[in-house]
Amino acid sequence: MKLSRFAVAAGSVVLLAVTAACSAGSGTSNGAATTGAGGSGDTSLTVGLVAEPVSLDFTTKDGAAIPQALLDNVYETLVKVDQSGELKPALATAWKVSPDNKTYTFDLVGNAKFTNGTTFTAKDAAFSINRVKSDWTVSLKAAMDVVADAKALSDTQLQVTLSKPSNDWLYKMSTRIGAMMSQTGVTDLANKPVGTGPYVFGEWKRGDSINLKANPDYWGTKPFFQNVTLKYFKDPSALNNALLTGTIDVIGTVQAPESLQQFENNDKYEITEGTTNGEVVLSFNNGKAPMNNLKVRQAVRYAINHKALLDTCWAGRGTLIGSMVPPTDPWYEDLTGLYPFDLEKAKALVAETGVAATPLRLRVPSLPYATSCGQVVKSQLEQAGFKVTLDELEFPAVWLTTVFTNADYDMSIVAHVEPRDLPAVFGNPKYYTRYDNKQLQADLAAADAGTPQEQVTLMKKAARELSQDAAADFLFLLPNLIVAEKGITGLPKNAITESFRLSDLSRG
Repeated sequence: MKLSRFAVAAGSVVLLAVTAACSAGSGTSNGAATTGAGGSGDTSLTVGLVAEPVSLDFTTKDGAAIPQALLDNVYETLVKVDQSGELKPALATAWKVSPDNKTYTFDLVGNAKFTNGTTFTAKDAAFSINRVKSDWTVSLKAAMDVVADAKALSDTQLQVTLSKPSNDWLYKMSTRIGAMMSQTGVTDLANKPVGTGPYVFGEWKRGDSINLKANPDYWGTKPFFQNVTLKYFKDPSALNNALLTGTIDVIGTVQAPESLQQFENNDKYEITEGTTNGEVVLSFNNGKAPMNNLKVRQAVRYAINHKALLDTCWAGRGTLIGSMVPPTDPWYEDLTGLYPFDLEKAKALVAETGVAATPLRLRVPSLPYATSCGQVVKSQLEQAGFKVTLDELEFPAVWLTTVFTNADYDMSIVAHVEPRDLPAVFGNPKYYTRYDNKQLQADLAAADAGTPQEQVTLMKKAARELSQDAAADFLFLLPNLIVAEKGITGLPKNAITESFRLSDLSRG
């Protein structure tokens, strides 16, 4: 999504790797299998994931799976977000902001090279920023609209001038829209990504895996793992079995939380559990009947027993939130009390609106959390008097076309895994949610342009408005659940960025 980062978990989901032909953990070097997984000297790694990318070009294709694989691995940004949510230097070593908060001057590293051999300079940075505005086609490009001018002051100094102050812009530069690209390396982004990162794109076996190789000319700290395979599994049991049989080394996104017991109390594996940005949203098509009726939307919200749903479809793992803000954001408030489960109130609203006369189309992506929770949502809504048809759409291609692009649905379930994505999902009436609330849009604009404290106050107001207006139902926040072979270090406790940073990992 950004697509909000769909998860896919997203995307994102969001958000957010099946092994190559040889045994995972063994990986390949020059195409030949190395010895088995698990040795302390083994510099190959295989990570099991879900939601394979539909393309490698996130400038024209949505979905969290693309930046999950490529951002911070092949592509780098000027700034990055650490585990605490703070912005840190990346390709920019330092930056300063003018007193009017509109001009940013970045000092850049001087020794970075793109994987096509060209040197990274401020001209490439200006090119990358301007290209988002001119050539990108995904809705996320709107975050760069505030840029009035980007230019190189020297090879290692970049100046970016905004048309107005924006609290959000620098943070967004840590996401996919901030990816630095080569002026000579954008001709085939869908198949040959070119970046400055610690890894070079190797091979994509569609329907199976993506291979990345350590960049021998990387300017920064060299990664431990020289060969990484991201292997994609649609079936949660197959994903788990791949780790149990040594085919993969890491389950990057656990898709069956109830299955964790087979890894617990087993000294061969380590479980990492934290939080994410992945809001699992029961999204409504606010642009047409019946979901453009506030009372219908309210009926849906009252009909959902969120605690029971979380316990049933995701083994109780996750956080109930009540709106489109995770607890790791500075403007989080617990809004779960705005629409408490009230079956009688839901039934009364269903009867008052007459919505039961026409079945609601719940069209979900073929992702484990969505299909599992879809069954529970259908059952709970039917207990309130709704009629619901549940359609499982192949993800990403069919779901993206049918729901995200064409808005041919009444309700869907998807995890939005991009950071701070409330404005992207509900501030743009052309987005797939088709939510058009002028007051919300005004509050979001004021929050972005105001002081940091005004941003917090206004974002809290926007989150409350969004929830009160029942623009969607917020089922729960995905947990970050990773299972790995013991000895693999550097795995993220919290998945609060779009990427899976492979260069952070090593083997003890």
